[in-house]
Amino acid sequence: MGVPAQGGAGPKIPAEERAHLMSTPTIPSIVFAHGIWADGSCYSKVIPTLQAQGHQVVSAQNSLDTVAGDVAAVKRALGRVSSPAILVGHSYGGTVITAAGTDDRVAGLVYISALAPDEDETSQSLQAKFPTTDAFGHIDIADGRIWLRPDGIECFAGDLSEQEQQVVWATQGAPAADLFDQKVEGTAWKSKPSWYIVAKNDRSVHPELERFCAKRMDASTYEADSSHVPMLSQPSLVIDVILTAAKSVRGS
Repeated sequence: MGVPAQGGAGPKIPAEERAHLMSTPTIPSIVFAHGIWADGSCYSKVIPTLQAQGHQVVSAQNSLDTVAGDVAAVKRALGRVSSPAILVGHSYGGTVITAAGTDDRVAGLVYISALAPDEDETSQSLQAKFPTTDAFGHIDIADGRIWLRPDGIECFAGDLSEQEQQVVWATQGAPAADLFDQKVEGTAWKSKPSWYIVAKNDRSVHPELERFCAKRMDASTYEADSSHVPMLSQPSLVIDVILTAAKSVRGS
């Protein structure tokens, strides 16, 4: 368990020093991958602090059409920042960074209540090893996509305010119906250092699945009293873990 960063703003760095840090190759960049029923803005509470501390940051916008397409989107994002980079994946975004993380530009992986399939697994086959979570009782399949119904947002983001929950629901990214059955090559957590945040009150990805993945990859593991979206409900903890990963990568 780490100690969460205090506050959400982080220390202020003078513009000249910040520009120098951002041009220094040893300062890791941060590339985010979001999951289903979310978009790149789900990291909006953590990005400003990381930028203020000198990290180049890109939050990829994944189409959720194919795993291969989302992996390609993350790799394109890697091309817009300096190397080395840390990939951060939430939920299904963990599947994406598991494949994309084999890229030579990636030095570490941070998983947030995320899937992390092995080479012989898909997102679906990994989830099938654990009880079905509440969120999947509140979905509609229409037009080839999987939609979270309004009555399911509490299972996804129950520790956010009512207003925030409604914004998350309104901006949801609905995945292709077969997305979780798709497989791409690459299991980066077998060769890259990893950090994992377990959301203890998760009703979308089973917390025991999260603990299983964290243990299997020998990740530095943190547990949060959080719903599925700790980057929105407990951003200080998520910032702290990412900065810990960045410090470790830079030190190595």
